[in-house]
Amino acid sequence: MDRLRALWDFRDLDATEARLRAQLAHERTDEGRAEVLTQLARIEGLRGDFEAGERLVAEAESVASESTLVAVRADLERGRLRRSNGDPEAALPLFEAAYETALANGHWFLAADAAHMAALAAPEREHVAAWTQRGIELADEQEEAAYWAGPLLNNLGWELLEAGEHEEALDAFERALAVRERSPADGDGIALARYAVGKALRALGRPDEAIPLLERAVAWAAGEGRPDGWFHEELAEELAEAGRADEARVHARLALELLETHPAFAEDAERATRLRALAGG
Repeated sequence: MDRLRALWDFRDLDATEARLRAQLAHERTDEGRAEVLTQLARIEGLRGDFEAGERLVAEAESVASESTLVAVRADLERGRLRRSNGDPEAALPLFEAAYETALANGHWFLAADAAHMAALAAPEREHVAAWTQRGIELADEQEEAAYWAGPLLNNLGWELLEAGEHEEALDAFERALAVRERSPADGDGIALARYAVGKALRALGRPDEAIPLLERAVAWAAGEGRPDGWFHEELAEELAEAGRADEARVHARLALELLETHPAFAEDAERATRLRALAGG
């Protein structure tokens, strides 16, 4: 695993930044400091401040210009900045360069991360599939990269689901879930993988098989003190298709409470209308 990965909580960027800045103060080498700077750049990108992110990547490169590890991280984070800023075409060569450099220097975790990002930035489905396969093969071959099998298979599943290839999507999602479950501490990843399997099962007209998976995802999120509206929404859909309208109504109402102010939900009028109908109002 990436030595800095444990400092990340993508739900709390402020706390992540605080941990990274504390780490920066403790680094004893230029390479180490530069690595942390690239991660601070990623935070700025996630916040939408792409200029600040670019400045931090450039600073990282100036601090450790001879390090192949920093070169990989710089290309990765500069690519993420480009993609987040709506320019996947400019991002793809950076991810490809990060992959090649990481592969040549044995940075297996980062190589698989680069393959994962290249698949997300690739313009055509055949290139998405090719990058996904490269990443999966690397994850299978190198223990350090094994984590990435879950995200790569998950992304492949969504690509297939959106293309209407439901059986193939289910296979990819089930494989992703199996990978996630090898790391019981990854509760978030496991819950998301169950959600995805449930989606595919419902698309195949098998809501009864999907319901237990979503019930477990809902229960996990509630137990963490952060109930998830999307999980409740999917469970409501599955219960409705299984003919359990009263239970569906309960979860649809919970989903509405959690999602009403979510930008993605507000922008999807059809989805909002459907959920309100399930909620009975």
